[in-house]
Amino acid sequence: MNKQTEKPKLTFWEIWNMSFGFLGIQFGFALQNANVSRIFETLGASVDNIPILWIAAPVTGLVVQPIIGHMSDKTWNSWGRRRPYFLTGALFASAALLIMPNSPVLWVAAGMLWIMDASINISMEPFRAFVGDMLPAEQHTKGFAMQTFFIGTGAVIASALPYIMTNWIGLSNTAAAGEIPPAVKWSFYVGGVTFLGSVLWTVFKTEEYPPEEFEQYSQDEPGSDSIIDAAKKEEARGSVKRKFSVASLLITVGLALTYYVYGANYEQELYIFTVGIAVFGLVMAIAGLMQQAGKKEHGLVVVVSDFLSMPKTMVQLSFVQFFSWFALFAMWIYTTAAVTSHIYGTSDTTSVLYNEGADWVGICFAIYNGFAAIIAFALPVLAKWSSRKIVHAVSLLIGGASLVGIYFINDPMMLVLPMLGIGVAWGSILAMPYAILSGAIPSSKMGVYMGLFNFFIVIPQIVAASILGAMLRNFFAGEAIYALIAGGISMGIAALTMVFVDDKAAEEMNEPVDAVG
Repeated sequence: MNKQTEKPKLTFWEIWNMSFGFLGIQFGFALQNANVSRIFETLGASVDNIPILWIAAPVTGLVVQPIIGHMSDKTWNSWGRRRPYFLTGALFASAALLIMPNSPVLWVAAGMLWIMDASINISMEPFRAFVGDMLPAEQHTKGFAMQTFFIGTGAVIASALPYIMTNWIGLSNTAAAGEIPPAVKWSFYVGGVTFLGSVLWTVFKTEEYPPEEFEQYSQDEPGSDSIIDAAKKEEARGSVKRKFSVASLLITVGLALTYYVYGANYEQELYIFTVGIAVFGLVMAIAGLMQQAGKKEHGLVVVVSDFLSMPKTMVQLSFVQFFSWFALFAMWIYTTAAVTSHIYGTSDTTSVLYNEGADWVGICFAIYNGFAAIIAFALPVLAKWSSRKIVHAVSLLIGGASLVGIYFINDPMMLVLPMLGIGVAWGSILAMPYAILSGAIPSSKMGVYMGLFNFFIVIPQIVAASILGAMLRNFFAGEAIYALIAGGISMGIAALTMVFVDDKAAEEMNEPVDAVG
């Protein structure tokens, strides 16, 4: 097929409409992050068991996002390519948000977290690929910055909802032992309605390019020829022999670590990490056997092959993502416990003081998300003046220092300062890596590679859930504040690894990172 023309630039409001669904996605995500630990503790979970209960979220993402990415790459129907997945995920996530705060016992709440996170992933992954589908390369940073704006805006409102329900509407933020406070329940109800409504806005306000037109546009993407040529050269990495070699290594390492954990009588949650390595190797071996049997086009074989042939830039970014998201996961699951115990001086979930602290954590999360929404518009401008690499590295350093700084605070109001720094990092994490990645992968595989990129969000969360509880018990006397310090150090390491990332797509475009608007 002959080259036609590049994708037309979209207007501010067109980018607004195609990104609006992220408002609802982040509503669900923020309610989950700010309140699920609180729900777990209320239903009887101890602070050092919270990470193992949160493991459902990253494990679900690890499985769901690459599958949904691969499926959405291959989907073309009257609803479009990505929009069917937006809507499906929104329906299930909204239902889970309504059920979660009514969980009668701990295991029901853990199950709802699993369903909720799977559904959020079904909606979220195609939204990342949507930017690459709909926008020309020079507008990719605009698209991801707009998503960051809605992520921040949704998170501000959702994180503050329990506080708003308590102080503005008058609902109680306390309840009898083992019961979820009314303010939390109604926050989840509002979240369910908002999630579905905002995704419906994008579904009905945005038209996707039909297959023929999309293929024509894709051929004219800056750097697309070199990306595709590189992908062909790297295809050998997805060979049967390579699959078996990597599978053997992973299975051996996983089993050896599992035996060591068993022999040393370490905590059981470490098995999630060690056995997970072996299981991943087994999945890769199965993919190799299927490919050997001639099933080269099977989804599992394709996804594993694509994983083994990731572009160089994606591999480099994977280290940045790993240390960034380890820090974020430590913050999400331990901030409530850290603030209530370290600053408010209580771990009694039925006390007024504890629930005041938990509500204030919601406000703090709203602050960092709100600042991320604001900084989303500044980051592309700063990146144009310097580079996306420099902006992201500096942002991560600021975020890491802010997390460590929480240790030195004893006045709840002073938490606003580190939350602003965390907001800088969060805004950059949501935009810059995806903008860099989208210029390094072929359009035809945008969905599956965005899904595979999620591995480096999910794996650090699994590692965090596996080791943080044990670290606190064995080294820090159960003091949750030390998990935040570990997160700050990890984010600093992420900043250092950013130095080694190649952003060649930015070099190929005349104006790769112009401002939003």
